[in-house]
Amino acid sequence: MAAVATPSSGLRRIQFLRVQDRRKPLKRLASAATKDGSATSSEAEEDKGVSVELRPAPRFPQLETSSSQPNLAPRIPRIEASSNGSNLRFDRLQPSDEEFSCEHRRAFGRFVAREALLDEELWTAAWLRAESQWEDRSDVRYVETYKRQFADQEFNALKKRCSRQHAEKCVCIVAIRKDEKNVKRTVLKSIVGTLDLSVRQLLCGETFPGECLKPPASSNFYRADQPRYAYVANLCVAKHARRQGIATNMLLLAIDAAVSYGTHRIFVHVHKNNTGAQKLYDRIGFQMVKKAVPHLLADDKHLLCLKVKSDSSS
Repeated sequence: MAAVATPSSGLRRIQFLRVQDRRKPLKRLASAATKDGSATSSEAEEDKGVSVELRPAPRFPQLETSSSQPNLAPRIPRIEASSNGSNLRFDRLQPSDEEFSCEHRRAFGRFVAREALLDEELWTAAWLRAESQWEDRSDVRYVETYKRQFADQEFNALKKRCSRQHAEKCVCIVAIRKDEKNVKRTVLKSIVGTLDLSVRQLLCGETFPGECLKPPASSNFYRADQPRYAYVANLCVAKHARRQGIATNMLLLAIDAAVSYGTHRIFVHVHKNNTGAQKLYDRIGFQMVKKAVPHLLADDKHLLCLKVKSDSSS
């Protein structure tokens, strides 16, 4: 269209240009870009003649399964900061030991076990638990979706448990592969094992956790002078890092931490068919709580207990 003339009263001239219909070439370009997965487009916007912004496909961080087969690493979904209040950096490098001051730390071989201090470490621990939960169940439809949902929920729950100030104390312990010479790994590729240690209090009338199935109406049921105990849960090791003493050393660190918190009995539940875990706990000194067997028949679990002697009684 021709330019519209305006009077010489200081107003600017406005030009109107005819826009040609370029929808078809744009559609072909967007389709070609989508074929190789490098960009995405919106057909609804194309049909309206609106220019479409082509964005690169999102990349998810990966856990390392083997140094010789890095391409076999499972995909880890990115959690948006808006969904959990965390600003996670999945490319964050694993800090060195000098950058952290840990009260409880245990070095062994090429690994070190310590308390998780970063949100990225808690997220990786949650993903390891999701992998363990759905291990050898690849035949389940949408298994990757279930693992992502499990990891998301576990991450948020883990953050909440570890941030408690006045309720029961909870610590997430992680096993980290030490840095090699001239090699720096991300947090996601460094963590190979995890477990939870919580310090709890027996309810009035209990001699082991879960003995009283129905709490009485009395307010003395939650008396502050009841004995405290430590409880281990969510022990798991990455599949590619097993049989290297990681689970044993994480447990030994958890026992040392429990004693430092003033508890001398550590409990753990184990499935009755999990012979590998039972042998692990037996080597460390855990024994079955026979009195708890009738309470756990329906769950097919055993309750194990380790009694640690205090320095004054030894």
